[in-house]
Amino acid sequence: MQHYALTLDKFVDHAAKWHATSTVATASRGKILRRTGYAELRARSNLLSGALLALGLRIGDRVGTLAWNTQHHLELYYATMNSGLVCHTLNPRLTAAHLAAMINEAEDRILAIAANLLPALVELLPLCPTVERILVLDAAVDARTASSFAVPVEGIDALVDARGKPIEWGRFDEDSAAGLCFTSGTTGKPKGVLFTHRSNYHHTLMSIQPDAYCLSAKDTILVAIPMFHANAWGLPFSAPAVGASLVLPGRDLDGASLATLIRDEKVTIAGGVQTVWIGLLEYLDATGEELPSLERVIIGGSKCPDALIRRMEERLGVRVQTTWGMTEMSPLGTADSIQFAATAERSSGRPPIGVDLKLTDASGVPLPEQRGVVGHLKVKGPAVIDRYLNAKEDALDDEGYFDTGDLATIDAEGSLTICGRSKDLIKSGGEWINPAEMEAIVGRDPRVGQVAVIGKPHPKWGERPVLIVELRQNDAGDARAFVEILRGKVADWWLPDEVVQVPRMPLAATGKIDKVQLRADYAQGEFDRYVAAVR
Repeated sequence: MQHYALTLDKFVDHAAKWHATSTVATASRGKILRRTGYAELRARSNLLSGALLALGLRIGDRVGTLAWNTQHHLELYYATMNSGLVCHTLNPRLTAAHLAAMINEAEDRILAIAANLLPALVELLPLCPTVERILVLDAAVDARTASSFAVPVEGIDALVDARGKPIEWGRFDEDSAAGLCFTSGTTGKPKGVLFTHRSNYHHTLMSIQPDAYCLSAKDTILVAIPMFHANAWGLPFSAPAVGASLVLPGRDLDGASLATLIRDEKVTIAGGVQTVWIGLLEYLDATGEELPSLERVIIGGSKCPDALIRRMEERLGVRVQTTWGMTEMSPLGTADSIQFAATAERSSGRPPIGVDLKLTDASGVPLPEQRGVVGHLKVKGPAVIDRYLNAKEDALDDEGYFDTGDLATIDAEGSLTICGRSKDLIKSGGEWINPAEMEAIVGRDPRVGQVAVIGKPHPKWGERPVLIVELRQNDAGDARAFVEILRGKVADWWLPDEVVQVPRMPLAATGKIDKVQLRADYAQGEFDRYVAAVR
């Protein structure tokens, strides 16, 4: 058989050659700014590869990105990875100190930044001694702006015009690093996850399967997942792999902008976290608009309340597909298959080929029965992390499985349900309380937009649970009523001592509820005016 290296250039090469009518559209506030075909995108990205190498970068060097979902960002994806460089996506919503720590650990040599984020460099750049050059995306750079920084600054188009030249992609080993993303840090210090070409190639083949993302050339996909988070769930690779069109919304994920894009671009599949879809639903409810082209919404991140799923399916007329994964898995772990009828309560689905699951006890010993019991979830596969960036030891057990930190159960048909984070468990009176179980019950109430349960210190019991809810717009709720929802469904001693009705839940940039911030806000008295004692 022929040697065929599993490198990521194969995907955009395929789309450029065989899917000439598919397009990539970039928008701002719901208005399309630019549109291109895969052939043109491939050519521009290839010239950018030549320009980056002309600057003295070599295979394995890291290029950081502080950018939104745009064509320029996508071009940089392909230009860096396909020439053997490493694309290090950074979250623009983090503090300068946090960003600098990641940039310095990665030793980024170039920092590519969205034009509207340039003011952030005043504080950030002096903290990053490894950065040699700034590359500005999405707009031209005037001489006055360029001269205000201590390192060279130029626009991406100007760089391509001045130094761009065609190069041959893929002249490196398939195990070479392709991308770098730090974990969200919602439950601890962020850690670097280094993706390889081989791992991303396998992840792409896994994700496009009918029982996973189920993508095809007929689809137009709205990428409402930030491209700085786990490669936007791999869609920048899986879309060209099947020849699907892409819609990149920029930084604007409000309901009005997304509704306009879905309607005008005839989007068939949209991917994003639940907070995005709450905003879309509120906009549609207010305007009465319909989105007839939309067939499916893929949800990831934190577990989505069943009430929100039902509301989305009824209002949008779509199938909501729930998934589970994590950055360390590239990120897809399991997906609820669209081939089967939806159930009242959604699991996270089954793993595709290339992902294996194992349940263990707290000490890591595999449970004798792997179905119908709750255990600590471990995973294994070609797109699962081996070790974190710069770690001296791998993160795997003796059988090569990675500990996700999640508690989970697997039903008789092999469908996974996440039962909570092991670190989130609350120990009260020497016994464990599982917040995720209560969150799932309260989340079914149609008044609830988002819900979280955290532990608060208690002089007698050690910890006691606090229920925190963010209600839907214009809804109101009696604190005791939420406790009554739980009564009879969980043990009485699980019932929360307090209910906090907050106007907005603190969120990480990925859309997950940030429980680290939530606990800090509660401890510092930020929620005191919203607290209702119920016991």
